[in-house]
Amino acid sequence: MSQILIVDDNRMNRLLLSRGIEQLGHQVAFAENGRQALDMIARETYDLILLDVEMPELDGYQVLEKLRGDIHLREIPVIITSSLDEIDGVVKCIELGAEDYLHKPVNPVLLKARVNASLEKKKLRDEQRALISKFATDQVAEDLLTGGFALGGKHVEATALFCDIRSFTTLAEAQPPDQTIELLNDYYTLMMDAIASEGGIVNQMVGDGLMAIFGAPVERADHAVRAVRAALQMVDLIELFNAELRASNRQPIRIGIGIATGQVIAGYTGTMRRATYTCVGDAVNVAARLEAQTKTLAEKILINAETRKCLADTVAVIDKGEIEIKGKAQPVRVFAVASPRHP
Repeated sequence: MSQILIVDDNRMNRLLLSRGIEQLGHQVAFAENGRQALDMIARETYDLILLDVEMPELDGYQVLEKLRGDIHLREIPVIITSSLDEIDGVVKCIELGAEDYLHKPVNPVLLKARVNASLEKKKLRDEQRALISKFATDQVAEDLLTGGFALGGKHVEATALFCDIRSFTTLAEAQPPDQTIELLNDYYTLMMDAIASEGGIVNQMVGDGLMAIFGAPVERADHAVRAVRAALQMVDLIELFNAELRASNRQPIRIGIGIATGQVIAGYTGTMRRATYTCVGDAVNVAARLEAQTKTLAEKILINAETRKCLADTVAVIDKGEIEIKGKAQPVRVFAVASPRHP
């Protein structure tokens, strides 16, 4: 059973349409004009809208424009119901995103066919969205569904984060494989929750290591701050996790996190048959190298100077000076995040 909104300023039209819709086994709600319809759509979820064109407050064209301008509302199928005969009006409705068009008085047989077809298309789109979301983060899924897929990328300012478990190989050798898999699953659950809570996406998981991006595909002005907040959460969660490991007589784990901010190219890389969303650029390379340096410098979180500039004074950092990093011709200024306080 679907929720269908009928938008028409004529009471008789609303009642006649509702009778046909209810006979199909669906629930009906009414709006007397475009403005009331938009208010209802903002509060409730509808599977289909039957929309008149000529109405007070906001007409059907204006409602379609509002729906098309919202990346979530544009997914609601709309069938125009109008007594207008001009082909230009029909074309305009379709161009504005209407799914179909029914001429008044509405033929019951056509109404049934158009409603069923529109609901079936919406079901397929919902299934597609659910399928994509299983294999991509919410942000990447949204980017795919709204912008489509194309190899390549665009230049953005973003922050990359790398994290892995220290001495993981030694740890894995000392316990059965099923225990290692369980450990990794718990570890990834905690790390991904911390990253997602700050709007980041995890785009790579290799063994015990992961890469996350902040500021793409959804651009965020505070991406560096969010990355550091996520890192602090990750460290806190590992401490809580270690308490449980110790209580079970299992070896605790330690992690190292490298964070770097800068210009990157964000987009889809691979082939038309298999691709992944990622970022490429100097900041990504630096973040990976800083994660490796956490072992040498005995620090949990290391950041570059660009990330440091974005942080408020409430974050205590230790200037580790300039250090040589593999692959970089010039030394990199490095800071350790020393305070659990959030920026």
